[in-house]
Amino acid sequence: MEITDVKIHLVNSDSKVKAVISLVFENALVIHGIKVIEGSAGMFVAMPSRKTKENEYKDIVHPITNELRQRLQEKVLESYQKELTKQRV
Repeated sequence: MEITDVKIHLVNSDSKVKAVISLVFENALVIHGIKVIEGSAGMFVAMPSRKTKENEYKDIVHPITNELRQRLQEKVLESYQKELTKQRV
């Protein structure tokens, strides 16, 4: 399944969340609410989640294989960096 579009909303705040992303797959499926987060070990991608009654966060959508997780993370972080570069110009 190919990613055919990436929509990026940069978050301009002191928050650890730096962007909210929507990924479009083969112009047929979209996943909203993917976050780019600045962690202590660098940037990472968090899948859409919801808070449970026990105050835990559970992913609503997530890749099953490590291969797909890597592909998604690479595409999201690459797109985020390109958007940052465009904003600075």
